[in-house]
Amino acid sequence: MNKKAKFCYDYPRPALTVDCVLFSEINNEKSILLIQRKNEPFKDAWAFPGGFVDMDETTYDAAKRELKEETGIEINNLVQVHTFSDVDRDPRGRTVSVVYFSEVKSEDFEINAGDDASDAKWFSLKNLPKLAFDHDMILEFVLKRFN
Repeated sequence: MNKKAKFCYDYPRPALTVDCVLFSEINNEKSILLIQRKNEPFKDAWAFPGGFVDMDETTYDAAKRELKEETGIEINNLVQVHTFSDVDRDPRGRTVSVVYFSEVKSEDFEINAGDDASDAKWFSLKNLPKLAFDHDMILEFVLKRFN
């Protein structure tokens, strides 16, 4: 069977995305890496690095790619945490996100915002901006699981 075969379905399909939650200890405070969104929805809001999964990649490969494209960070130790699938989590339409997690040393990386991120930086958990989409719920889930 041709791997590039196209199919036509009679039912709608959700979009598949990935999000990356990276923690680091900075100045004795737990911090997370966020990107500032360059585009709508939630333009200029802060969010986890992530994006849509391409048709020819796994969610793990998409998470690594999106993290590198949006922050310049390249790592190979992402752990799949959970799949978030609330119906109205994305105003663009039905979107399911597979979330990945890692703890890193921030000093090991130079952050360079790119792709659809206008900025990328570490935020202390004690001083977080308002997060886009359902990323506050994702953060709460990850904190409960890994603290």
